[in-house]
Amino acid sequence: MAMDLPKPYNPGISLNTPTHESLAQESTRHRMAVDHYENFPVASVLLPRRLVPAVEAIYAFARSADDLADEGDAAPAERLAALRAYEAQLDAIAAGRAPADPMFARLAAVLRQYRLPQQPLRDLLSAFRQDVVTTRYPDFASLRDYCRRSANPVGRLMLGLYDVGDEASLRESDAICTALQLINFWQDVGVDIDKGRIYLPQEDLARFGVSEDAVLHGRTGPAWRALMGFEVERARALMLQGAPLATRLPGRVGWELRLVVQGGLRILEAIERVRYDVFRRRPQLKRTDWIAVGWRAIRM
Repeated sequence: MAMDLPKPYNPGISLNTPTHESLAQESTRHRMAVDHYENFPVASVLLPRRLVPAVEAIYAFARSADDLADEGDAAPAERLAALRAYEAQLDAIAAGRAPADPMFARLAAVLRQYRLPQQPLRDLLSAFRQDVVTTRYPDFASLRDYCRRSANPVGRLMLGLYDVGDEASLRESDAICTALQLINFWQDVGVDIDKGRIYLPQEDLARFGVSEDAVLHGRTGPAWRALMGFEVERARALMLQGAPLATRLPGRVGWELRLVVQGGLRILEAIERVRYDVFRRRPQLKRTDWIAVGWRAIRM
């Protein structure tokens, strides 16, 4: 559940290949190294060493599947076929068949060892398929449903590695992960426009009188600032709703989550400091910000 707010790094995977099997294999070969993936604590010094292989196995699956949906110049049909191939691999694991692909073999071993459910992985694939075909969201309910499948599964898998599964913890984890996903959207409005996507709900654009043309051209007048102020407060409220989980979980996972919560809140403050002009000044955490994040985490 750690936060990695920059957009994923693309190591040059080409999706312009003839079959979805080769798409999956090529992505797997390139994705064993740890890069950037939102919400994954792959590189965290607070992650217990015993959990590193498990987190990396989950990460490799999610990272490569996300790239199949998002990177390169493959046609939508090719991307969807590649993601269906991933789903077929999960079906094989569920049926007890040993995967030939090393990435899925590692994932199967982690699922067995930690008794993790497959549904969070299938939810991720569902969200990635949606990214292929959906570029606008009519309302916040539809956007939150996307977050339920694109972000919340990560938190639930991480809690599973720590053998935490009570309803209160899952609910608070979902709030934190949804907040992180929203923060990433608001931070990267300009980046997502280049991919043809606007995650700001259409009902919110209409409510604040912000046209899609204004978003596409990066106009940041009073209406835009009012809209973004509303979205920032919405994400902040969700983060604070989930924050008690960070103080309730013991040891390293608790400290990890405290940093996640405070880092997310700090990014929201950074968005406010640039007066919501995320088109020209993408908010990022600098070293001084992380000092503040650490201090706030201690004080939680």
